[in-house]
Amino acid sequence: MIEISHLTKRYGDFTAVNDISFEVRPGEVLGFLGPNGAGKSTTMKMITGFLAPTSGTVRVCGHDVQAEPLAAKARLGYLPEGAPCYAEMTVRGFLEFIADVRGLRGERRRSRLDDVIGRLALEGVLEQVIETLSKGFKRRVGLAMALLDDPDVLILDEPTDGLDPNQKHQVRTLINAMARDKIIVISTHILEEVDAVCNRAIIIADGRILADDTPQALAARSPSGRLDEVFRSITQGARGTPPATDAALEAAAHA
Repeated sequence: MIEISHLTKRYGDFTAVNDISFEVRPGEVLGFLGPNGAGKSTTMKMITGFLAPTSGTVRVCGHDVQAEPLAAKARLGYLPEGAPCYAEMTVRGFLEFIADVRGLRGERRRSRLDDVIGRLALEGVLEQVIETLSKGFKRRVGLAMALLDDPDVLILDEPTDGLDPNQKHQVRTLINAMARDKIIVISTHILEEVDAVCNRAIIIADGRILADDTPQALAARSPSGRLDEVFRSITQGARGTPPATDAALEAAAHA
């Protein structure tokens, strides 16, 4: 389980994440939604231990991310924004390097490498230098890195960014297949992706949680049943104002 309690991140006078609390349990695929600058990536970096919070706590599978960073990170797979990889390495060399870092040995190492290479359809680019790959293939290499040691928790920041429609479908199918026994948090701007893979959605804006429900329940707040209308109504009224009411959503839907 991921347990987040009163998590806050400030940069001087600017508050990027403002006292948020929530939990994510096994079997949940959480869509973490918000406009640019909402605090999504900052929150994900704090969950994974790449960024220290100003205050509050994060626990991953019972381990405090700040007090027990190695134990917490051992349970995590993280695909950050931009999928940074060592550009001068081949795909095979990079994945073997990540396997070394993760401590994979023997038959488990071989089987995990074969699994992620097959799942992400990387066989044709294994000997290619990463900097020469398309944006979509770079993203797939980053996702393979996150999945390599079959972690209990996956934190995926824009996992289908740069993928073509067929590749997006493959990744969404993969996420659905893994969802039964993992905790998955996905940050995305693609609302159709939330409908496709998520069974829960949090909407955040200005560092605050404005909504937390199933995608279906959120969409039902609008007479049209469209999640994008609900998203706009909630986030456009976020700065310095309370979340939109159902009446406001109905008015927006007919505007």
